[in-house]
Amino acid sequence: MIHTASSTTPLIAIDAVVLDTETTGLDTNKARLVQIGAVRLRNGLIRTDEVFDTLINPGVPIPPATTAIHHIDDDMVIGAPTFPDIREDLRAFIGDSIVIGHSIGFDLAMLRRECKLATLMFGVPRTLDTRLLAQIANPKLPEFSMEMIGKWLGVELADRHTALGDAIATARLFQALVPKLREGGIRTVAEAEKACRQLTEVLEEHQRAGWMEPVAPPSRADAERTLSRLDSYPYRHRVRDVMSRAPLFIAASTSLNDAMRQMVEKRISSVFASAELPAEGTAPAAVATGIVTERDVLRAISINGPGALVRPVADFMSKPLAAIPEEAFIYRAVGRMSRLKVRHLGVVNERGELVGALSARDLLRLRASEAISLGDEIDEAISVPALGAAWAKLPMVARSLVEEDVGAREVAAVISREIGALVRKAALIAEERMEAEGRGLAPVHYALLVLGSAGRGESLLSADQDTAIVFESGAPGGSEDQWFAELATHVGDILNEVGLPYCKGGVMARNAEWRGSLDTWIERIDGWVRRSRPDDLLSVDIFYDLRVVHGDAALGHRLLTEAYERGHRAAGFAKLLAEIGETYRPPVNFLGGFKTEFGRLDLKKGGLLPVVTAARVLAIRHNIVRRATRDRLDAIRGMGIGGETDIARLNAAHETILKLILRQQVTDSVEGHPLSSSVRVKSLDRVETEELRSALTALGHAAEITRDLMFA
Repeated sequence: MIHTASSTTPLIAIDAVVLDTETTGLDTNKARLVQIGAVRLRNGLIRTDEVFDTLINPGVPIPPATTAIHHIDDDMVIGAPTFPDIREDLRAFIGDSIVIGHSIGFDLAMLRRECKLATLMFGVPRTLDTRLLAQIANPKLPEFSMEMIGKWLGVELADRHTALGDAIATARLFQALVPKLREGGIRTVAEAEKACRQLTEVLEEHQRAGWMEPVAPPSRADAERTLSRLDSYPYRHRVRDVMSRAPLFIAASTSLNDAMRQMVEKRISSVFASAELPAEGTAPAAVATGIVTERDVLRAISINGPGALVRPVADFMSKPLAAIPEEAFIYRAVGRMSRLKVRHLGVVNERGELVGALSARDLLRLRASEAISLGDEIDEAISVPALGAAWAKLPMVARSLVEEDVGAREVAAVISREIGALVRKAALIAEERMEAEGRGLAPVHYALLVLGSAGRGESLLSADQDTAIVFESGAPGGSEDQWFAELATHVGDILNEVGLPYCKGGVMARNAEWRGSLDTWIERIDGWVRRSRPDDLLSVDIFYDLRVVHGDAALGHRLLTEAYERGHRAAGFAKLLAEIGETYRPPVNFLGGFKTEFGRLDLKKGGLLPVVTAARVLAIRHNIVRRATRDRLDAIRGMGIGGETDIARLNAAHETILKLILRQQVTDSVEGHPLSSSVRVKSLDRVETEELRSALTALGHAAEITRDLMFA
C-alpha cells in the first residue's frame, strides 16, 4: 500500500514517484512529450520492479537536434500511444504520491501543456526538486546539473537521456541527498519544501522560463488531512482503566476440564497457567506464564475429542503470553490484538509481573481507526526507513488529538510512550546489527532507559534523545561496557536517522557517563549527592525521570528506587537541584507584556523549567518514586505538606504551557518550521494570552513553594 506523503514524513522514509520526461524541445509553450519514465520509492527505497516507461507519439516531427540528445526519432514513435492514451495509466501510477524530479517544474509544465491540448484536467501533485535540494545541501557547487551533483555525492549515473534512466538516476541522487540534508537540519517533507521556497532567485528564473512551480505552496501543504474523525478515547485512557484485575492463576498441571469449570464459575474467558502457582500477594512474571481461553478449550475438544478434557492445560495453553503494560494507552492494546490476531492479553507492571487481563470484550466500545496501528507499526518495522515511516504518523495523530481538544498532558503521554517504543525498536535493530557483525548477544542482562520528558510522559514533538543504559555487571571500559557502547552508538544513529535527533547536551547512552553497571551507577549517584555546586549537577536531575523501555525491567526499577533512596537521604542534594529553579524569572515585563525574541517566547526555559524542577526536587526530597509532574505534585498534596491552592496553580500552569507549546509545534510541523518550545505570541487569542500570563505569574512562585515544602 502506498501512503500519501504528509508534511511530517521523514525524507528517508518517503513513498514517492520519481519522474522524468523527454520532449521535442525546451520551450514549454511549443514542445511536446515523446517519452515518460517513472520509478517508485517505497519507504525511501528504489523499486526498479515498479516503473512506468512509455514512448509517446507527439503528433509533430522530432527535431534532429533533440534526437541527438535522447536518441528518439520519428520512426520510433510512429506506433506509440498518444498522451491521452496513456494519461489515465500515468495518473494511476502516481496516485496520491509525492512526485520527485530534477528541475521538476519543466516536467510539470510539459504535462500541463499536454493536458491542455487534449482538454483534460491537470491535477498538480505535491513535488520535490533534486536540483533545489542539492543547492540547499551544497550551495557552493559550481552548477547543479545531475552530473555535477552525482560527482559531488559519488553517485554514478547510467542510462542518461532516457526518461526512465534519468528517473532512476534522479532517485539515486535523492537518496544520496537525504543524509546531507539531515546534516543541515532538514528531515521532513515540509522542511524540504520550506527550504526550497526560500531559493527565490532560482524559482523566479524557472518562472521566467515558463516552468511550473516546483514545490507546493504552504496553503496546499496545510490543507492535508491524513487522519480525520479520530476516535480519541483510546488515546485518553490506559489499559489499567479497562483491564480485569486479580486474574485467575492455575497450575499448568490442572486438567482442561477443571480450567473450563473455573472459567464458567467465575464468568471469565481466560485463565493464566504456570508451572508453580504464585504465593499469596505476589504475581508471576509474564515470561513464565501461559494462557488458556474459552476458544482454546473448544479447539482442543474439536481436534482431540472428549479425551482432551482430562489432559493438563500445559498441552493446550499459549506461551509465551502476549502481554501489554498497564500504563500503555488503549490504542496500543487494540493494535496489538489486531496484529497478533488474539483476543486476550496479559497486563504487566513495570517489573514484568502479571497484574491483570484484557480481553476483546473489554474493548468493544472502541472504534478502529488508521491511527490505532501507530504503535504496532513502530514495533513491527522491518527496516530503518519503515521505522521512519511509522514514526512520521505521530505528528498527524497529535494534530488530530489537539483538534479534538484532548488535554495536552494526555497528548504528551502518547508521544512519550511512542518515543519509548521507537527507542526499544531501535535497540532491537541494533542488537541484530551487533549479532550480524559478529559481536554476539548482550554479555549480561541490561535495561535501556529514556530520561527527561520522555521518562516523565511529557514529551512534545520537538523531543530529542535522552537515553541511558544500566547493565548487570562489568567495569567501566571493560568488555561488557564496550559491547554496550557499540550498541548505544547503533541505537543513537538509528534514532537520529528516523527523526529523533541526537541530544545536544550529550545525554545519550553512547557517552560513557550515561551507561554503566548497577554498581557503577550507584557509585555515580553517591558522587552526585556529595556535589557542592548546582553547576556540577547539570543534566543529572533528568536521570530521576528514568523509564525502562527495553531489557530487564526489574534491573531498571531497582536502579530507580536506589537513586531515589540516596537522593532522599541527602537533603543537600535536593537543595542543590532546587537552586536550578531559583534563577527563574517570568518572561513578563513591568507592563505585563511578554519578553519575546523574534516574536516568539521560549516556554521551555520560560515556563516548563520551574514547575518540572519543583515537582522533581520535592519528589526526590520526600522519596516519592513518581515520574509525571502532575503525579509528583498530587502526591505532595496527598502527603498533606502542600497547599491546595499552590499545587492547583502549578498544575494548571503546567497544563497551559504544554498546551500552547504543543499547538505551536503542530502548526510548525506542517509549515516546515524547525520544532522548538517557542510560541509565536501574536498567534494567541485573548483568552490564551491571559491564560499564559496567569501561568507565568504562578510559576514565579515555584521556587518559593519548593523551599517551603522541602523540609515540611
